[in-house]
Amino acid sequence: MTSFVLLMSSLSMVLALAAIQRGDERRLRIWLMATALFGMVFIGGQVFEFTEFYREGLSLSTNLFGTTFFTLTGLHGAHVTVGIVWLLTLWGRSMQGKLHQEHAEAVEIAGLYWHFVDIVWIVIFTAIYLVPQH
Repeated sequence: MTSFVLLMSSLSMVLALAAIQRGDERRLRIWLMATALFGMVFIGGQVFEFTEFYREGLSLSTNLFGTTFFTLTGLHGAHVTVGIVWLLTLWGRSMQGKLHQEHAEAVEIAGLYWHFVDIVWIVIFTAIYLVPQH
């Protein structure tokens, strides 16, 4: 479920960029906030999963899978958190009237980062959840 939410955030990021390129600051703010909220839901799901796995006895030191799982997903979560802060900063600049159509490149760069984080998640998800563990 959280993977779907994170992937949907790429769509909302595309819509945010399209909005600023059109000069539609109201929709820019809506889509930036939606993207940040999707990211927060993803992080919340990861925290829940970390907690459940830990309660079931999986930790960094349990085995190679535990080390790999917590390291990869933890680092990814840190990068998603950086992205959320970046998106909220752009949203705040927009609310202050400091993010206009001529600043579309700032949104585009944040979007590239966000899409990269999503692509990395697809790789991590495949390696951890879909590839059978021996």
